[in-house]
Amino acid sequence: MADLQDQMKQAVALAATEQIRSGMVVGLGSGSTAALMIQALGAKLKRGELSDITGVTTSFQGEVLAAELGIPLKSLNAIDRIDLAIDGADEVDPGFQLIKGGGACHVQEKLVARRAERFVVVVDATKLVDRLNLGFLLPVEVLPGAWRQVQAQLGEMGGEAQLRMAVRKAGPVVTDQGNLVLDVRFAGGIADPAGLEKDINNLPGVLENGLFVNLTDQVLVGEISDGVAGVRDLVRR
Repeated sequence: MADLQDQMKQAVALAATEQIRSGMVVGLGSGSTAALMIQALGAKLKRGELSDITGVTTSFQGEVLAAELGIPLKSLNAIDRIDLAIDGADEVDPGFQLIKGGGACHVQEKLVARRAERFVVVVDATKLVDRLNLGFLLPVEVLPGAWRQVQAQLGEMGGEAQLRMAVRKAGPVVTDQGNLVLDVRFAGGIADPAGLEKDINNLPGVLENGLFVNLTDQVLVGEISDGVAGVRDLVRR
């Protein structure tokens, strides 16, 4: 299964780079599928198939990878537009609403997605869901001094929130902004992503949450058909 998933990710990453044109300012997403897209973009630049590309990254991880591949980079504050942003997602519902933040990069990811003229999401077929949050927890980035307070407030809203702990270091995950992440599950999933996104962001101590509402223009889905990896251009329902 892992090999098939890798094939799906590779196929959709390559398909996404076909939408990049010379002269574009491109938002470069985070996560495993986005990393493959960044690698494919770097290869196209090296072969001379694309030129005059400026990348805007959504994470320190992406910045390091893009720099290694020779992709010119600028910060959000240094550009006046983003023509196209390409990023992955942890869940995609039929209305093109997303949960992102599995890599704790959702603050910068949302800034880039909001700024982009077009936001294209690249996922493998396992990320498609009927309702958000039934499987993947909703990340909420919080100020370090407020996580207990926000945890309690989310509980009052019906959300069970746990502080995300690091795997290979002692203590919690710390974001690129120096904050902490609460992972939240709402019983029955999230029925109203737009309303919940606003309600959570109105809590004192919250910087941003992983609901991406009404931002996605296109979803490219990597899938396996007859043992061959292909890409489906998902149509919004």
